Amino acid sequence: MKRKLVLLFVLPAVLLGLFIVSLVSCNPCKAADQLTRAEPASALLSQDSWIWLLGKQDDSFNEFGDSDIGSQSYSFSADSMKSTDWKSVPSGLNKSVNPSFSINYSLEAIPEYGVHLQFKVLDAYKSVPQMAVFTNRLLSGIVQIAGVGGTTSDYPFQKTYKLYIPKEQLQLGNNVLELQAAGCLYCSASENEYLWWKWDYIGLKALSTPVEEPIHGSYIASGTSLNNMSFYYDEGAVRHLPYVLKWMGIAYSGNVMRTGCATDVKNACSAIGTYYETLRDYNTQAVSFHLHTGNIKLKMDGTLPDDAKDKLYNYVKNYGSLFQYYEIDNEPGLFNRSKAVNLAIANWLNANIPILAPHLKTVAPGWAYALPYEMKACKNQLPDGKRQCGDPDGWESDPSQRRELENVTNLTNGHSYGSSFADRVGGSFVENLKTFGGAEDGLPKLMLNTEYGTSDTHMDAKQFGAVEPKSAVFDRIMRAHIGYADMFTHHAAFYPNYSLFETGFNLNNHNPATTRIYGNTSETDSRAGVMRRLNLAYATHGKPLVYQITNTNVLYDKLVYFRGVDTSSLRPLPGSQGTSNKILLNFVNFEKSTQTIAVKVTMPEQTIYEGERFGPGSTYEEARTYISGLQASPDLELRETLGPGEAVQYILTRSEDVKPKPPTWVKAAPIQQHSIELYWMESEGAKGYDIWRSSDSSMSYELIAANVQKTSFIDSSTLAGTTYKYQIRLPGVSGTSQTVETAATDYVPLERKDWIVSGSSGGKPQGAIDDNSNTRWDTSAAQTSGQYYQVDMKNPFTINRIELQTEGSPNDYPRKYEVYVSNNGLTWTGPIASGNGNKVTEIKFTPQQARYVKIVQTGTSGNYWSIHELQIYGFEQ
Repeated sequence: MKRKLVLLFVLPAVLLGLFIVSLVSCNPCKAADQLTRAEPASALLSQDSWIWLLGKQDDSFNEFGDSDIGSQSYSFSADSMKSTDWKSVPSGLNKSVNPSFSINYSLEAIPEYGVHLQFKVLDAYKSVPQMAVFTNRLLSGIVQIAGVGGTTSDYPFQKTYKLYIPKEQLQLGNNVLELQAAGCLYCSASENEYLWWKWDYIGLKALSTPVEEPIHGSYIASGTSLNNMSFYYDEGAVRHLPYVLKWMGIAYSGNVMRTGCATDVKNACSAIGTYYETLRDYNTQAVSFHLHTGNIKLKMDGTLPDDAKDKLYNYVKNYGSLFQYYEIDNEPGLFNRSKAVNLAIANWLNANIPILAPHLKTVAPGWAYALPYEMKACKNQLPDGKRQCGDPDGWESDPSQRRELENVTNLTNGHSYGSSFADRVGGSFVENLKTFGGAEDGLPKLMLNTEYGTSDTHMDAKQFGAVEPKSAVFDRIMRAHIGYADMFTHHAAFYPNYSLFETGFNLNNHNPATTRIYGNTSETDSRAGVMRRLNLAYATHGKPLVYQITNTNVLYDKLVYFRGVDTSSLRPLPGSQGTSNKILLNFVNFEKSTQTIAVKVTMPEQTIYEGERFGPGSTYEEARTYISGLQASPDLELRETLGPGEAVQYILTRSEDVKPKPPTWVKAAPIQQHSIELYWMESEGAKGYDIWRSSDSSMSYELIAANVQKTSFIDSSTLAGTTYKYQIRLPGVSGTSQTVETAATDYVPLERKDWIVSGSSGGKPQGAIDDNSNTRWDTSAAQTSGQYYQVDMKNPFTINRIELQTEGSPNDYPRKYEVYVSNNGLTWTGPIASGNGNKVTEIKFTPQQARYVKIVQTGTSGNYWSIHELQIYGFEQ
């Protein structure tokens, strides 16, 4: 959509401003259901009027003056409102030479619904400069600006940005709007010369109707991907989903998560339906990738084979009502996939979506822009010796061939890591400009980037002078996506070296409340910290709440931001019809020093509210507190002290709507010193938990702990050999959790993360102790006597039992075995046990003191010997 705005005349009255004529032209749509950028319905129907406007809307900054003469100001008067001489107005900002620009104007009446600051950027440096906007010295917002300066791109990127300014920040008479070029949180003054942009015009509009959204530059949806052991959408992933959604500021706002339940991974989709339902319950969208494209052979007419059609049909039919977007493929060139197959998938979806899931939109492949093989090798080469990156070779790097997929999909895509988004070759931002021939006002299609992020090796560019370069590079790439994309999902919540949180365990065996942030070595911030800060500032959606800063004197000219919204105003999600009734109150500190912000916010009703507060903390349970008894009159006063870069969010509900239920997913397991550890899923509205216990055959329960504040408890008043039953109850709430039971024992599963393992031959020994039953160690050969698997536990333990799990390969159990132990790895005792194996081989023996354990396979079979999981039971000496 191209839109030209023509200035007719200006009136000095506040609410009678510039009349606008929109001349609209539209290129023919390339896809039957092509999406274009659109304003909310209320904006399309409104008659918003300019209070003032600087510049012509002609995609030029020639009417403005120099931008290198220091900070400047401009004052409107009755005469200047009619003037078109803007030579005293800078053509943009550059933090190194003109870091700020002030505009003075007068209001005879305050617009009832607030105002929008609107400006169009014609060019900006690739560093993602930020424009901080202060209204009468209080921060209204910080706009993230995307640009191709410094990229040598052949194509421009231009975009209109808008910022909502509430009427409470305005005043009768003189008002001052100050625009400042702002640097990154961790960077030095050496970044300043790279923080510049040029604008086409800048103006202030009086809003004629209430806004649906306190727009903060542009409307964006943010998220991540969350699965178990990199691939599995199982019960463990489902249980962790609410914790991550809430903690990261994704929940309740219509944000988006990526799901990749792929057909080539066994058991990947075991709980995908429940996963989608959980996203719906937290009012979160999903972009799904399902059909593995690597082994598809098209029919002679170029259509999908029947088995591929069946997989797509069943997936969309069963789950299509629960997700909103379908991603055609994942990095097709990099993984050596066929363009023709990608086109066949898109065409099949376009033909069948109107019948199966009319709301569903298609997303172009997650482009990696892979070059031809001779220029850069890629994965999944075929054994026939032909070397290529995609079919045809290098097609993903060719804008004209990418355009073939763009023409038959609704949204564009593009993956990027580190600072690669701005690379001339392979950069998702610059490459998409090649695909579409530039951007006159944002990309011509909505962009849903399904992968962005940083690894542990990515660092911010040295010229920016970041003291925390790992945090800075993640901050910069996320801010870049806020500037040029519409939706984006980080890779990934639990993924080694790229993760938001610590990894190395099976989510099915993990208490979500103990999820810990993965920190950047020697830095104070983290990917999770950056994501929370930016999500709370830019990706929290709903009707804006009226608020006032009550400690204005200490927050003048400070980069401290408040955002309060009522999510009940959001439209139901397409397909899933997800909704929310939460009030979200966000406090964000962009300063490098500690700041205190006090706010009086007008709540929707005069009533009592309660809910969760998420603040600083290395773990979920450290960051979360439950707050109750918040009496709104309907005004509610809150005060937060925020460290540098910190953010706090309140997720509130009317107390009368909170109906706590006993917790689910209660687990009990023996731990060292014959104690028993309990943990469970948190129950919304729970202010504490009571622990009830029964021992052995007793039918009666006794209260052993009252009003426990965490979702875990260790029962140390136990006797080895005794079986205990437990129930979790909520104080003052009827009903109990399910009953769980376990026996107290001194011999418990030993921690395996530091073990050193080896095998006589074959696969990866670590696959037997990685807490993932879908991986394994195997001999890679038929069973013969003498094959072994050896464990160095690093410390001596007293042990009495070994368990070998082989259910994933049910015929690969050891036909016969012997067990040997050692304290030095040289001198071995045994066999201390021997016998025949089974799908689950449980080996018991008299207690032994040992550091090393060797299991020797002594039988013969045509099958491999495999171990999917090995566990040793004992206690430390």
